[in-house]
Amino acid sequence: MSEQITEDRALSRLEDINTALQSGTMNLAQQMITTLHPAELSNLLESLPRAKRYFVWQLIDQDIQGEVLSHVNDEVRSNLIDVMEEDELLAATMDMDMDDLADVFDDLPEVVTSELLTSMDIQDRQRLESILSYPEDSAGGLMNIDIITVREDVTIDVVLRYLRLHRELPALTDSLSVVNRNDNLMGTLPLTVLLTSDPASFVKDVMSSGSQALLASTPDEEVAQYFEQHDLVSVPVVDETNQLLGRITIDDVVDVIRDEADQDLMRMAGLDEEDDIFGPIIPSAYKRAIWLGINLMTALLASWVIGWFEATIDKIVALAVLMPIVASMGGIAGSQTLTLVIRSIALGQLGQSNTRMLLIKEVSVGALNGLLWAIVVAVIAWLWFDNQSIGMIIAAALIINLLFATLAGVVIPLFLKRIGIDPALAGSVLLTTVTDVIGFMAFLGLATWWLI
Repeated sequence: MSEQITEDRALSRLEDINTALQSGTMNLAQQMITTLHPAELSNLLESLPRAKRYFVWQLIDQDIQGEVLSHVNDEVRSNLIDVMEEDELLAATMDMDMDDLADVFDDLPEVVTSELLTSMDIQDRQRLESILSYPEDSAGGLMNIDIITVREDVTIDVVLRYLRLHRELPALTDSLSVVNRNDNLMGTLPLTVLLTSDPASFVKDVMSSGSQALLASTPDEEVAQYFEQHDLVSVPVVDETNQLLGRITIDDVVDVIRDEADQDLMRMAGLDEEDDIFGPIIPSAYKRAIWLGINLMTALLASWVIGWFEATIDKIVALAVLMPIVASMGGIAGSQTLTLVIRSIALGQLGQSNTRMLLIKEVSVGALNGLLWAIVVAVIAWLWFDNQSIGMIIAAALIINLLFATLAGVVIPLFLKRIGIDPALAGSVLLTTVTDVIGFMAFLGLATWWLI
């Protein structure tokens, strides 16, 4: 329900701003834009056609344009950067948080990046280089270097006095990192413990020394799983020598979870989650044409199989009427299994130790559903065409296809993962090919053997 309310509010804001722009009431549009958070502004920009997008971009306060750039997808960001002057880009990115700046740094013109690096002190430059040295989809790429550290050999009173020297704590700070003189992570000091401990006690006596950190090389999917499993707000990031590099906060993890969901959804249709929904027609058509071409090849393969049994279909027209049922039922059954397996892989729930049990379970489910719906379809086909043999043939074909569909739904994503291909990208195409080919071959093959 809350997700629906959020979607309705976003749509309402979009409609209100569009109405204000069309009516020429710029002051009203400016006021509405001013009330939006940078993340909301990024969603608004992605929802607008390019002409309106560039106009609205000029209405956004320059102080937050950099943060908005860090939220929009890659293609929209690139387009916005292209229409900005170098001095505008420099002003927008000059005061960005280091982790947000790292997200957009590679998209900026070389002149702007050079100016930014020149304006930084040595420490900030090293921090930025540290983040940029790791892949974007890793813990190192997600981390921010806004972190407060303390030593284990000082008292709680000293730590409290040290914190009072700060104007404010970094956002989402729920604990302090305890390090030694070499910046090696020794543990964490939760703020709840800090505030409730005896001021005379030492940090080493109250800190959580068993706290785990994430290696900078950890993939972002594993980072998200780690946060979910341990209900974390933040976690330290270290290198292979256990030297503290920074921390990851829950807001960055929420972005990862959303990006992964968008990525899986778009890839199942052969699309890129970074695509601009109002991108140019020709490039968009080209990207989709590739995927349509792949699907055409699989469809031609299924048609080729049907062509083997052309003589059978000419003699028994009822077969042409019933063919789609076999393929469709197999496709649905296979998709159910495929979705389950892809989700299990993404959550790290499926490995060598339990794959065989899942395979047995899914094939058993396919067999039971195949038997159930084979009986239903057999009765329908028998009554429809007044031919008991056709009913028996389609029943057998359904059982065969559902068995192969569930088997393929397990094997295909595991095989794709092993050879380094995203199962969400190619799994559905391969599954459809298998269910169509097996379904048509079983149905028409049995009909040819039995009736001709």
